Amino acid sequence: MRDENARARRQEILDAALAIADERGYEALSMRAVAERVGLTAMALYPYVGNKDALLDGVVDRLLAELLPAAAGPGDWRDHLRGLARGARALARAHPGAYPLLLARPSVTPDAVRVVDALYTALLAAGVPPAQVPRLERLLSTFVLGYAASELIGRFGAGPLNPREERARVDPAVVPGHAAVAPFLAGEPDWSAEFEADLDDLMRLVESWTIG
Repeated sequence: MRDENARARRQEILDAALAIADERGYEALSMRAVAERVGLTAMALYPYVGNKDALLDGVVDRLLAELLPAAAGPGDWRDHLRGLARGARALARAHPGAYPLLLARPSVTPDAVRVVDALYTALLAAGVPPAQVPRLERLLSTFVLGYAASELIGRFGAGPLNPREERARVDPAVVPGHAAVAPFLAGEPDWSAEFEADLDDLMRLVESWTIG
């Protein structure tokens, strides 16, 4: 019973930390802020979550736990890879303030390891040689995390200026590549369709490494 109570208390603390990060950004996370949210002193948090680094790792674990069902659903390796990729993108939208922690913290927490293992398992099921699995996992993870983060921080958005309009004002002789693709830079892309197209390309890349 004592262990169950401790686990429940830890979960309550991590949920509070995640809520603070979502509200104010993960930079606002501190032992004091989380303690105030759950009605404890900062010192009283230590038995449940350790120090601040351990707290941040716990939030990462809490986030990645949401991805695990995508790796355990029906379907083949393609379905599992796509499910994890789409889940990671959805995670950024659900937890915009906390999501950057996935890029800032190493993937060493229990659920982080399980997510990476799910990717390894899917790649092995595809027939990728084991020696190539870690590299392809990093490639897939970097694409998905980077794409979601780019949407989140506004890199893909227009912001106060439309980057396509700004580029159109540059002398074509200075940026000949832009001039050549100018008709395709007009308008706002369908980011979801582009994400799915990129996943299709990555699936073909994985298939190119399959054994036999």
